[in-house]
Amino acid sequence: MMTIFSAWLGASIEFVHPYSFLLLPLPLLVYWFIPAYRTKKTAIKIPFFDTLMAVLGETPNQGASQLTPSWWQRVILIISWLLVITALAKPMILGKPQVREQFGRDVMVVVDLSGSMAETDFVATQDNPEKGIQAGQRISRLAAAKQVLTDFANTRQGDRLGLILFGDAAFLQTPFTADQQAWLDLLQQTDVAMAGQSTHLGDAIGLAIKVFDQTYIQDQDQDQDQDQDPSQPAREKVAIVLTDGNDTGSFVEPIEAAKVAGAKGVRIHMVAMGDPATVGEQALDMNTIKRVAALSGGQSFQALNQSELEQAYATIGELEPALYEATTYRPKQTIHHYLISAVVVIYLLTFSILTLKRVVVVKRRKRFADIPGGEQHD
Repeated sequence: MMTIFSAWLGASIEFVHPYSFLLLPLPLLVYWFIPAYRTKKTAIKIPFFDTLMAVLGETPNQGASQLTPSWWQRVILIISWLLVITALAKPMILGKPQVREQFGRDVMVVVDLSGSMAETDFVATQDNPEKGIQAGQRISRLAAAKQVLTDFANTRQGDRLGLILFGDAAFLQTPFTADQQAWLDLLQQTDVAMAGQSTHLGDAIGLAIKVFDQTYIQDQDQDQDQDQDPSQPAREKVAIVLTDGNDTGSFVEPIEAAKVAGAKGVRIHMVAMGDPATVGEQALDMNTIKRVAALSGGQSFQALNQSELEQAYATIGELEPALYEATTYRPKQTIHHYLISAVVVIYLLTFSILTLKRVVVVKRRKRFADIPGGEQHD
């Protein structure tokens, strides 16, 4: 809660209990409406008081003396009262604004880099000057996939993207990251057959499951280190597998890998590129592709051209809408204890100075008393 006082001091100060400042005029009310404290002292009665007053030329009257504080005592009292009231208001220093991002999904993109991805049987639907591609130009399957994945990544704000490439073996190209530009840069560095000529689809799915498990453990450890609520729902896990061929000798069969993915809560969307009428290693086993998607809770798609490929990823985007929440907050640090400490220090210094002054005066009087005639001189 900001008050007018924090506006005077700057936007970086906030008072938790600003109504405490209503107590500031309390000493004045006490001074004006409450009488001074009175004490009685014992006096000596003498029978010749009137004679003594007549000799001294004084007129007796009834009165009382009131102690009056010096200027420096008033200053200390005012400063101390201001510090105490400010401490009661509990001032908080606001740090720089911080953004806390909560990501909804971990999306692992699995891309086939087998030799058949070099087939130029796709037609570009849009210009790409950076790659020298014009709309209507025949491009390779991998080039078409890169264009579509670039558009897809730009729509995944708040998601963490990962990238697995596979051929003769599967390897992790990019761990989960929220830096979309870094992810896209690593995607553009891929090339056909850099992972081998074959299509080990089952191994790629198995690696994706392993990465999800490792990331989940790391996130749990990080949440414990940051004292975050462990009851918050975990990020949803999604894998999108892009392939243009049949599995050719994986250590783990795609169907078995899909069963494990379903048990671990990893949804797999399968996107098949190319003509299913082909034969050999480049043939598309649509039955396996559909079963993998169904067993894991995902869907399967078939793309014979780039338009259908774009539509497949658009549909996946609708099935897996981005879950993202960003909250801005300013860390707070209370300083009321420093104000109370300042009051204590002020009074300790004041009493120390007064005590030292009294000791010096006593020693000086004692020194004069020890000198003959010193008492009369003093």
